[in-house]
Amino acid sequence: MSILRFFLISFFLVNISHVFCVNSLSDKHTNYTFSYADSLNILLDRLDLITNADLNRIKKIQEKDLQEKELLNYFRTRKHINHPVDRGLKSASFGKIASKNDFEVANDALEHIFVGQSAYPRFFCGDDIDWGSRPVPDNEWVWQLNRMSFWNSMGRVYWHTLDEKYAKAWGYQLMDWVRKNPNDNNHRYAWRSIEAGIRGNSWIELYQRFIDSPSFTPQLLITFLNSLYDHASFLMTKYTSNSNWGLMEAEGMAAIGIIFPEFKDSKLWREEAFRRLNIEIDKQVYPDGHQRELAMGYHVGCINWFLRTYQLAEMNGLRNVFPKSYIDRIEKMCEVPMKLNHPDGTTVQFGDAWTGTPGQYNSRFLEWSNLFDRDDFLYLATDGVKGVKPHETAYALPQSGLYSMRSDWNKEAISLTLKCGPDGGGHSQPDNGTFSLYAGGRILMPDAGSYIYSGDPEWRSWFRQTKVHQTITLNNENSNYAPKLVYWDTKDNLDVLVVENKSYDDLTHRRSVIFVDKRYFVIVDEAYGTASGNVRLHFQLASGEAVSDQKKYTVRTDFPDGWNVFLKTRNTLEKMELIAEEGWVSHRYTVKERRPAFCFNTVKKSKTPVIRFVTTLIPYNEIKPDIEVKIKNEPKNGVISQMKLEITENNMKKDIEYNL
Repeated sequence: MSILRFFLISFFLVNISHVFCVNSLSDKHTNYTFSYADSLNILLDRLDLITNADLNRIKKIQEKDLQEKELLNYFRTRKHINHPVDRGLKSASFGKIASKNDFEVANDALEHIFVGQSAYPRFFCGDDIDWGSRPVPDNEWVWQLNRMSFWNSMGRVYWHTLDEKYAKAWGYQLMDWVRKNPNDNNHRYAWRSIEAGIRGNSWIELYQRFIDSPSFTPQLLITFLNSLYDHASFLMTKYTSNSNWGLMEAEGMAAIGIIFPEFKDSKLWREEAFRRLNIEIDKQVYPDGHQRELAMGYHVGCINWFLRTYQLAEMNGLRNVFPKSYIDRIEKMCEVPMKLNHPDGTTVQFGDAWTGTPGQYNSRFLEWSNLFDRDDFLYLATDGVKGVKPHETAYALPQSGLYSMRSDWNKEAISLTLKCGPDGGGHSQPDNGTFSLYAGGRILMPDAGSYIYSGDPEWRSWFRQTKVHQTITLNNENSNYAPKLVYWDTKDNLDVLVVENKSYDDLTHRRSVIFVDKRYFVIVDEAYGTASGNVRLHFQLASGEAVSDQKKYTVRTDFPDGWNVFLKTRNTLEKMELIAEEGWVSHRYTVKERRPAFCFNTVKKSKTPVIRFVTTLIPYNEIKPDIEVKIKNEPKNGVISQMKLEITENNMKKDIEYNL
């Protein structure tokens, strides 16, 4: 045997115990060597060896390999921890748990083709993984890469197939990430507090999926636990109050502290997380149930972040850490998508929100119906097959400034949801008065949406403009947040909403919405104050063809089948013109499409006390009703305090009155 060959074999044998091998994978998964000189001792110093006799015994073992194996055996066999991912169901999950998408994502991840921001294509991050990859200008991609959602797919596919290649690849990738991403200024992309909080919770699920795998080595356990400790310690220093970030920070810290009580600091982490969540549910959630950022996706996310920690604590015997008011407020939050979403379950995309898919929250309503014993939630979860239809068809969330009216609870119902609320922060838009109209399974007048977060500031700003929403502007400038609920009344065949927004320093917008016979809407817009300039009433339709009549001031959608909407506006006091505008809508992140948009423009002089538009908004299927509206007691010098409408349909007249 040559000296060189003898040296190489000796070197391999000496170092084999410190090598995490990934076999039966593609060439992208090479053998990976780590130095564990101090990792075990660091971990043992972080564990509670005083009150935990088993860990104290392991600490005293002199032989390192045996010590590592005993530590792994302890964490595999401990019985006092409970988690929603029940390790006892692993065998029963065989062939049943992973979706087609899970397989696609997991198999790509084996090749280091990862999901970042899911609206973009997956991206190859190198044989030697670059966790700072930026294939697109949008920072969301690299931030979400470091949330590792693809690892959860790998975990589900592992339970579905029991194929060790997924467990081996996950272990390799986790150790690679830990080694390459210390918490320092060069790795800020990986260590924002939101990503740390998400990982703190998500990695606990991964632990449940993989801990029983023969590929889960002692060295992997040591790396994993040390990183969890680093995550929780970091999160103790980060508290983003009054933001959804603060909830994810707390959830990650709580999950580590609950599932790994063996850490010396776990009690401290748990108590701090519980303290923050108890503070934030009162701070962030209005009494009407909506989370303060006023964007539906974040609202439902906040339900998750508040609720999961509550449930995890309950599962592990940590009762009475949340008062009854905490879970009562969560129940109120769960009512919000019931009250505000379109009849098919898609989202009214105010602020940073996207439409989603019909029935997208059915599974959540089923969970909430069981948790809160709510038959109305069960009705929504089963599309009306079970449960009881909600008693109301009109809802006011006065603190959030969100209001809805609908004709019924089937998917063909007519509905209008309006926003006139406070400043919700970075995920909110200056669009008070705007609304979304739905009828017959079609969103006829959707909100613009938000299109993108970062990487394209020009388009980010475009979608946030007041003038691209269904509301009034002065000289096309963005409006202020200064909402007020003036009047709200609901009856069997008449719902009335009157809101105001002091949109500009010298101009207030009052919008009255009257839902007549559960069939059509009359909208009276009054702009009053000393301002001068172009007062414009903006409307936007669903993507598709539209037909307008400049002389009659009418616009309608022109779908060849199904429901359409007809809109007619008149200015009762001043001259006006109908002007086509640039129109876009975004129903999915990074995807935008053109749509018809227009405004009714009137020039206001400072001495003109009020500008008034009266709009008839008629959703219809096939034949459009012939409806005319007249204000009988119209003042010329101020806003209407007592509304008297005369409505004529097919030569039949009816009067509607209400007093503010």
